[in-house]
Amino acid sequence: MDLNYLFHRHQVSLMMSAAAVGLEARSAHAQLARRYATRIASAQSDGGVHNLFVAA
Repeated sequence: MDLNYLFHRHQVSLMMSAAAVGLEARSAHAQLARRYATRIASAQSDGGVHNLFVAA
């Protein structure tokens, strides 16, 4: 999967989590962001890209 897409979705998930009114929505978006961060780290290590990403 394209790293740019994953970075974009990660950022959107973080923004949605920050803007969420309810705890459940905030938690769901934060979990999505963590999963995207995991996929990004995996893609970077598989592709030989240095891991410069710090998960939120």
